[in-house]
Amino acid sequence: MSFQAANRNIDDLVFENRNKSYGAYFLRRIYGKNMTRGTLIGVALFLLIVLSPLIYSKYKEYKDRNKVEEIMKEVILAEPPPMDPTKPPPPPPPKVDPPPLRDQIKFVQPVVKKDEEVVEEVPPPDVSDLKDKDPGKEDRKGEEGGTTNVDFTPPPPPPPPPPPPPAEPEKTYNMAGVQQKPEFPDGEAALFRYLSENIQYPAIARENGIKGKVILSFVVSKTGAIEEVELLRGIGGGCDQEAIRVVKGMPRWNPGKMNGKPVRVKYILPVNFNLQD
Repeated sequence: MSFQAANRNIDDLVFENRNKSYGAYFLRRIYGKNMTRGTLIGVALFLLIVLSPLIYSKYKEYKDRNKVEEIMKEVILAEPPPMDPTKPPPPPPPKVDPPPLRDQIKFVQPVVKKDEEVVEEVPPPDVSDLKDKDPGKEDRKGEEGGTTNVDFTPPPPPPPPPPPPPAEPEKTYNMAGVQQKPEFPDGEAALFRYLSENIQYPAIARENGIKGKVILSFVVSKTGAIEEVELLRGIGGGCDQEAIRVVKGMPRWNPGKMNGKPVRVKYILPVNFNLQD
């Protein structure tokens, strides 16, 4: 009796005289198949996980080998066009005769000998005789006014390096185009307090009843220094010069920033001159 037959008999005995259309009977009948299928699927997944590094390495090796084969494909170049037999050959280069040689006197290596072996020889030429001569390895008969085959002309000096490109001027932002605006130390209230404490009303403007608003522009640099102070609108009577003097003497500001980095920002500042009764 097989296992399936025994299992079928047990299921029939358990569910004898009962409703076999109930779900438990069907589940017991297919339990063995489900267990076998689940075991096979689990084993297959386990083997796939274990062997995945090996499969990936083999796949990569295959791709690399195909890539090398594609690179090493033979490239056949087209044959050059046939030569025209009617075309005359290029003329030969002109023949250049070498310059005539000057007289050269062979340089004799000195040999150390005993006194009794020394034979009187012709005295060597004087230094004055060698002024126009070129000492060499052997004597050569040259032509009058000739030159040597050695070029003693110094090489030309190297060309001077090109000048560096001019530095690009730093960009100056306006108040509307900067992310973080420049600020006077301790804020705007401290700026107006600084102006009121340091501005001295010019005597000419006071005597002539001159009052109004002087508008200045200046640039707050990356370090917070005040630069490029300009007068946009003045009222005269020395008020313009006084406002420029006080603005130039301001302490360093907190610089403006773009993307977290300090930048140059142009600032517009009105300075009020009012006469108190």
